[in-house]
Amino acid sequence: MKSIKEPQTTKDKLYAERQEGARKDVERAFGVLKQRFKIVAKPSRLWYQADISNIMQACVILHNMIVEDEKDMVEDFPDLNDVAGSSTATAPHIHVGSIPQFSKVVEKDAEIRDRTVHTQLKKDLVEHIWARYGHHTNIMS
Repeated sequence: MKSIKEPQTTKDKLYAERQEGARKDVERAFGVLKQRFKIVAKPSRLWYQADISNIMQACVILHNMIVEDEKDMVEDFPDLNDVAGSSTATAPHIHVGSIPQFSKVVEKDAEIRDRTVHTQLKKDLVEHIWARYGHHTNIMS
């Protein structure tokens, strides 16, 4: 979900602040994981959601284990902008009978990209963030 370019209301400002912070954190985390584990950088649209979740959890756990194991050995932290390593992984095995029909994938994609649905989702998210964090906010004007 994109941020609000020029938020006017306090609710919109809070949403923009929280969303931009979360987006930055997620982009950094995925950048690190994509460099270390190529499977994270590959398309996964037709995979089962449970498989994607398991892969991401495994990558995060492995990353944390590697960091923990190497923390005493590393004098300089690696440059995360370097070229990714050579580790490779293949996609999970998919049984032909269980692949969702491509038309359903296209329909879901169109539904996600529908402007009215997108606008309503953003409004709902702004309200949710306001309800959760609005009472103790310190928004810059």
